[in-house]
Amino acid sequence: MRIWLIICGIVFGLNVQAVEIRQFDDPAKQQAYENLVKELRCLVCQNQSLADSDADLARDLRTEVYNIIQSGKSEQDAVKFLVDRYGDFVLYKPPLKISTSLLWLGPFGLLLTGLVYLGLLARKRSAGRKNEPALTEEERLRLHELKKRLEG
Repeated sequence: MRIWLIICGIVFGLNVQAVEIRQFDDPAKQQAYENLVKELRCLVCQNQSLADSDADLARDLRTEVYNIIQSGKSEQDAVKFLVDRYGDFVLYKPPLKISTSLLWLGPFGLLLTGLVYLGLLARKRSAGRKNEPALTEEERLRLHELKKRLEG
């Protein structure tokens, strides 16, 4: 039993992840660093921020952001450095440019296309109902009798 507990402790202990501790001489710099690593995308994981990712590149980029902020440069300087090096993909909210216009306008285009399709489909169904013949007098009487039977 004791060996089993030791094995479980080792297995579960391997899952514990190391936490990076960064020392800042100014709380404003620490806040800037934390904001940046939450707003920048990990280039390896792609759906995680630098703060959430455990990839080696993410660790390197966090260190680079830390060095930039510690050197006294602004958040914009850190973002500019990473964008110059890795492109707009590192940003969760890329700026509206010709190269990123599909990212910004694509969802609206798809929505508009879907709405136009639904409108045409509704028009087609509506036109099909207009061409249906009206009930004859005999059919109306039969319908009226069926309604009376159902009501009581």
